[in-house]
Amino acid sequence: MDVLMLVCLLALGAVAGFAAGLLGIGGGMLLVPFLTMLFTWHGMPLELVVHSAIATSMTSILFTSLSSVRAHQRKGTIQWKIVLAMAPGIILGGLLSGGAAFAFISTAWLSTFFALFVGYSGFSMLRNTKPKPSRQMPGIVGTSAVGVVIGFLSGLVGAGGGFLSVPFMVWCNVALHAAVSTSAALGFPIALANTIGYIASGLTMDIDYPHMLGYIYWPALLALVATSVLMAPVGAKMAYRLPVSTLKRVFSGLLFVLAAYMLFKAVQAFGL
Repeated sequence: MDVLMLVCLLALGAVAGFAAGLLGIGGGMLLVPFLTMLFTWHGMPLELVVHSAIATSMTSILFTSLSSVRAHQRKGTIQWKIVLAMAPGIILGGLLSGGAAFAFISTAWLSTFFALFVGYSGFSMLRNTKPKPSRQMPGIVGTSAVGVVIGFLSGLVGAGGGFLSVPFMVWCNVALHAAVSTSAALGFPIALANTIGYIASGLTMDIDYPHMLGYIYWPALLALVATSVLMAPVGAKMAYRLPVSTLKRVFSGLLFVLAAYMLFKAVQAFGL
């Protein structure tokens, strides 16, 4: 890895860590498109680029989420009942995604899937539709079932689940700041389950590229983690200083930009 690549990864980790703390998105929504650019520039095979970007992004969330959770916990806004109810489903969904489905989806379709889901999530937040006052989080079974979906889909796009869990919790009348902090806590079980899956499925594919652990490019992982864990608490502090409307606009605007880039990568991969 050359010096310029290292500097880019350190800077990217800092920005992603800040975004993880601020928006509860685990940083994955930001990391995957930029890692796709950097890995392509670094000469990684095209058929491996998106898979490795997603796996490396998700694994970094293991560390970023812990740093972010510490900062949110000091504010007392994490809804641990929701975390405990959703975690079993999240782990199951993550193992199914990272350990099974992930390896068999092509770069083109993976990029398309990423773009559509991220774009939809941005649109959902921007609509600012008021939920029914009577709507609440479902029971343990329902919440765990939602966790399976979030864990599975998060594994396919390399994100901590905030792009789904934050809009879902807000839809269920959980306050936005509480939804963001709770999403940060959910990032750890999502990342853990999918990381195990990425390593296991990648080892079965006999990937011919140096410094890979399954689908994870570990030199990039180390550089990302070095700065993301430092900046996640800074972002978490800012989350309590910005008004809800500003957080929603930042969240949705970021998702639209990243969705557009990954859709462009999908078009390239399809050869259109």
